[in-house]
Amino acid sequence: MADKTNSLLQLTCPAPLPVKDTVLLGHGSGGRLSAELMRSIFLPAFRNPVLARLDDQAIVNVNGTRLAITTDTFVVKPLFFPGGDIGSLAVHGTVNDLAMGGAKPLFLSAAFILEEGLSIDVLRRVVDSLRAAASNAGVEIVTGDTKVVEKGSGDELFINTTGIGLVPNDLELSADRARPGDKVLLSGSIGEHGIAILAQREGLEFECPVESDSAALHNLVADMLNASREIRCMRDPTRGGVSSTLNEIAEQSRVGIRLEESAIPIREEIRGACEMLGLDPLYVANEGKLIAIVAPEAAEVLLSAMRANPLGRNAQIIGTVVEASPIVTIRTTLGTSRIVDMLAGDQLPRIC
Repeated sequence: MADKTNSLLQLTCPAPLPVKDTVLLGHGSGGRLSAELMRSIFLPAFRNPVLARLDDQAIVNVNGTRLAITTDTFVVKPLFFPGGDIGSLAVHGTVNDLAMGGAKPLFLSAAFILEEGLSIDVLRRVVDSLRAAASNAGVEIVTGDTKVVEKGSGDELFINTTGIGLVPNDLELSADRARPGDKVLLSGSIGEHGIAILAQREGLEFECPVESDSAALHNLVADMLNASREIRCMRDPTRGGVSSTLNEIAEQSRVGIRLEESAIPIREEIRGACEMLGLDPLYVANEGKLIAIVAPEAAEVLLSAMRANPLGRNAQIIGTVVEASPIVTIRTTLGTSRIVDMLAGDQLPRIC
């Protein structure tokens, strides 16, 4: 275990130097460097009101119909891991980005970038898994693309998916809508996907098996919206974890967020793995959890609705939106407070 732990240390990126002329792994972390890349390169090039919202999806109006559109690329390593694989992950990740805007997912595209030499059996397994995940989520794969790159130019298989869904006309969710007094709801325990990927990649074994939480969340979102429309915004805390997600919301809404450490559900095996590896669970990726910022008067109703769904049975109110500078703080179990900043580097590259 000592040798494996030492090798893991090489995967943890400290706060990187401010390199300006090359791309770092941290630029794909979903944290601070990703945000800088968006602000310095992509927003200036493509700036428009829809993109400027920086939500998980774009919501556009086409002849009175509100459509949600999102796209994502999956480069997870390894391709297969406890609780899922790159195929099911591609469906779940795209469906969830649509659902965080309140959309009912309808259609997906799937584009495959294959490395020369990839086993046809591996490709068939991934495609079968993607098909099954789409069927279970009630969405159809209606178009796609395939490209092959020379051996050594890729890493077996990458997948890009684009999703389209319908958004109710009376629903408005966005990360700039949080208000002081709002409550922060979390649908369940955190850190499972990132630790499952890391364990599989490095051959780690834990007393209790750790599986990814990868799941499609649109039915949970539907249950929440049926219970109350007093939801300001929703996000699934994937790359960068809970910390980066809440920092993005705080920044876009110009509010502070205060968390209660004792209220955040973390399984003991995940907590133990993070302590052993020097990771903070708040920064570890999830693929089957959501965060909702909700009006205080609707918090208990929404919490009950979440707990009635299998994917939200361990939901908790973990914090409050406050009138303060746009930072996230947490009151620890020791009674002290600390700042929960956005992820600076990339603790676990290639996790989605």
